[in-house]
Amino acid sequence: MWLLGLAIFSQCSKPELIREPVAETDEEFSGGREGTVSDKSANAFGNSLISLTSSEVDRFVIGNSFNRNNWVTAPSSTTARDGLGPFFNASSCSACHFQDGRGAPVSLTDQKITQSLLFRLSIPGKGEHGEPIFDPNYGEQFNPRAVIGVEAEGDVSVSYQEMPGTYPDGTAFSLQKPTYTFSNLKYGPMTGTLVSPRISPQMSGVGLLEVVAEETILALSDPDDRNNDGISGRPNYVWDFRKGKKALGRFGWKANQPTVEQQTAGAFNGDLGVTSSMFMTEGLTAAQKAKYGALPNGGAPEITDNLFEDVVFYIKALAVPARRGWQDQQVLTGKALFTRANCTGCHVAKMLTGRSESPDYLSAQTIRPYTDLLLHDMGTGLADNRPDYEATGTEWRTPPLWGIGLVKTVNKHTNFLHDGRARNVEEAILWHGGEAEKSKQAFMTYSKTDREALLRFIDSL
Repeated sequence: MWLLGLAIFSQCSKPELIREPVAETDEEFSGGREGTVSDKSANAFGNSLISLTSSEVDRFVIGNSFNRNNWVTAPSSTTARDGLGPFFNASSCSACHFQDGRGAPVSLTDQKITQSLLFRLSIPGKGEHGEPIFDPNYGEQFNPRAVIGVEAEGDVSVSYQEMPGTYPDGTAFSLQKPTYTFSNLKYGPMTGTLVSPRISPQMSGVGLLEVVAEETILALSDPDDRNNDGISGRPNYVWDFRKGKKALGRFGWKANQPTVEQQTAGAFNGDLGVTSSMFMTEGLTAAQKAKYGALPNGGAPEITDNLFEDVVFYIKALAVPARRGWQDQQVLTGKALFTRANCTGCHVAKMLTGRSESPDYLSAQTIRPYTDLLLHDMGTGLADNRPDYEATGTEWRTPPLWGIGLVKTVNKHTNFLHDGRARNVEEAILWHGGEAEKSKQAFMTYSKTDREALLRFIDSL
């Protein structure tokens, strides 16, 4: 369910087992005809939509450059890229979204936390627009890096506890439960601070998800579980800074961002310490401002509107890789088992996009993202216990599954879930709880052969 999904346009009906698994017409086109590319290489997440014009290709290339290359400390002769920090998690977007893909929680070489894993911070309560109230000493996000002359906020480490388990057929498995430790804190204690670890997701396809009509998403919502399937997805409503009002949340692990533009501006500000016209101030707390006073910056804003818009265009124009082996009999059997377990209750396969002005090729595409973009209670095992607007401490947005089978090729790992704790798709399923408990139990009761078929289906996405 949280990691799974199939079928339907804008309704959430009870699934029925497909007795003779068959491939659907155009099922391989995950991002629709305009948004799907046949690329199984390490660049599978970095391709553009099919029909970009020559001028749009130029914007795509420029946006890609500012996404991939490092920002530097101000003042610098590289004026277009100066303004990093003073606090930051990474010096480029691609440091977290390598090859436009998914981050890993720890380094494969030294097992230290990577730049791809960040920590959202808040204290109990809500702000003026329902947003979390940031930690008074460390702000919205913990920053373990800083420019020269500024002390980084501190260090964070992770340890894992192995949790062994057994399938009903006797097959053994083990999950790893993370514990995070903050140390060398430079700006005071973290007293009563709510902490949420967040791994960077892959970026391909977000432009398509942005133009799915709001009514299509809301039609999938069932907050009172009126169909009695145990699943009660609901929308998050968050503050849209461009519109100056609440809007439907679509992006982020708790659907706490309404648009690709705002998600990107927030990442520039929180991850890189780079200001834009949407977020003009650095993320310094009162104590940090008092200690350092005025620090050099790269202008106001540090990324110009034109360059920022090109980065947003680049992200929105990223295509989705096509399915592999989608007609294979084992894959088709896995798809049927996926449906039988009601993984489709959250991971809805098929949607129709609405109208898009830029790029207009995003319009009227039949896409297969395997998400409903709604919040679901995933149980205490995955809880971060940190509310985010209307999302509770046990709720998470259903992540899209398209491209999941290529993460190993692109990013050289298979870590999944919001903090990367799952070392593969199977472990991610076994972490499911709450609304997904029944689907997990169904998966566990399948035979080893059927479990392998279901995992093969997910790997084909």
